[in-house]
Amino acid sequence: MPSRHKSRKQALQILFQLDARGLPLQDAMAAYYGALYPEETPDPFTALLVGGAMEQMTQIDHRISEHSPHWRLERMPVVDRNILRLAIYEMTQTPTPAVVVISEALELARRFSGQESVPFINGLLEALRREMLPDQASGTEP
Repeated sequence: MPSRHKSRKQALQILFQLDARGLPLQDAMAAYYGALYPEETPDPFTALLVGGAMEQMTQIDHRISEHSPHWRLERMPVVDRNILRLAIYEMTQTPTPAVVVISEALELARRFSGQESVPFINGLLEALRREMLPDQASGTEP
């Protein structure tokens, strides 16, 4: 079983395909595991993250929009939008501590997005964490 970091990276890549190419979920999963990475096997945590983020996308996108009044969702870079979707789903629907989720999201942003995206993603996720999970301590840095 891959590490959770690797699972998050895979989930982000699948969500990116879903968003950028408009593929149905099963087709995006098949494309990722069949064509791009045939040596990989579907990971249950990756499937949970992708399926959950897709299932709750309307609610997640609403939360993103509420906390980014100067950025319309459709104008955000596709990578950033999907890092946020992935992190918000995991932060609110799994037992993973928010500080871990935010740290992982920032790592994904550093790897797959521009450096200017890191503070934006950090600020938005921290605002959501304070609003939704006030009892969980902060501790992330851009």
